[in-house]
Amino acid sequence: MELRGVCVLLGLLLLVNCSLQQTAARKKPVKKETTKDAAIEELQKQINDIVEELSHLKEQQALQTVCLKGTKFHGKCFLADPVKKRYHTASEDCNAMGGVLGTPSSDDENDQLRDYLRQSIGPDEQIWLGFNDMITEGTWTDHTTSGITYRNWDTSNSRAPQPDGGQAQNCASLSGAARGKWFDENCREEKASVCQFNIV
Repeated sequence: MELRGVCVLLGLLLLVNCSLQQTAARKKPVKKETTKDAAIEELQKQINDIVEELSHLKEQQALQTVCLKGTKFHGKCFLADPVKKRYHTASEDCNAMGGVLGTPSSDDENDQLRDYLRQSIGPDEQIWLGFNDMITEGTWTDHTTSGITYRNWDTSNSRAPQPDGGQAQNCASLSGAARGKWFDENCREEKASVCQFNIV
């Protein structure tokens, strides 16, 4: 009888031991998996940080390239595109490069843009500006749909001071021949353009 009791006790101890080993074995991989998940998340975060930094460096390099090819003033780079295009195409091409059509915000900036136009495209050429009144006739806005505070419309013709085109002329242009004055034009006309990039 004692032998039977010892055998039963040994059997129970073996079962408990096996059970404890299985429980311990189950817990260990969970800890390893948790540690592995944390390590993977940390690596993914580092990869994301590197990708973001690389993207930022690419933007800076592209901007430096633009500034080297074009001109720089007032914290902005300008790059001339002499190919004549409709307003929307010119605007989309600037956007694709990370910029917008030129949007002068002062007399000095307008004069600099006029001088750059005359040197890079031609003295009597016109370029599209990043202003239009497509949304509300007579309310000129920039690419952010914010109203413009600086204006340089050609008002020399007292019979038809600019902007005078009504609903047929919703896009602004700057004229090199008219000393940098602005005109409202039909957006389907084809003109050269100057893309503007803000230096950050």
